[in-house]
Amino acid sequence: MMELRSSIWAMLMALATWGMTGGTGHAAKDVQTTSGLPVPRYVSLKSDHVNVRVGPTKDQDVSWIYTRAGLPVEVTAEFENWRRVRDSEGSEGWVYHSLLSGRRTAVVTMKTKGELAALRDDPSEDSAVSARLQAGVIAQVKRCTGKWCRITGDGFDGWIEQQRLWGVYADEKVN
Repeated sequence: MMELRSSIWAMLMALATWGMTGGTGHAAKDVQTTSGLPVPRYVSLKSDHVNVRVGPTKDQDVSWIYTRAGLPVEVTAEFENWRRVRDSEGSEGWVYHSLLSGRRTAVVTMKTKGELAALRDDPSEDSAVSARLQAGVIAQVKRCTGKWCRITGDGFDGWIEQQRLWGVYADEKVN
């Protein structure tokens, strides 16, 4: 019975998402969401224990548990008080809205393993490098110009190329 319920939820959510995106896979601009906020959008986890469920109810099975507060996730759909989220690795599931924060964070990403991202004093390639960050570092996003983002974290504060972050959209401006 539980499997049937999960299958029905999955079908309903797929149809709802298809309808919200006009079948294109991208959110329509005039979509009315439960929260009144745009979908998709980036948020972060408020707690260091967040259950990710198969569907948008507490009756649904827990797929996995996030254990890192501040982790950025992308809201891809809404259903009542539930948000379907995707993480930087592409995993998706449903999270209760109160476990999410509007505080913007990002994960440093690199093209090759072992490569380091330059954190600079100013938003310019000519600016001095103040630190080098590994892929997977999570930082708070303070500001983005569309090309550079000022980020802070434990022991660092500076500017990084926006393309090196998962948690902000390409060319997005954050104030």
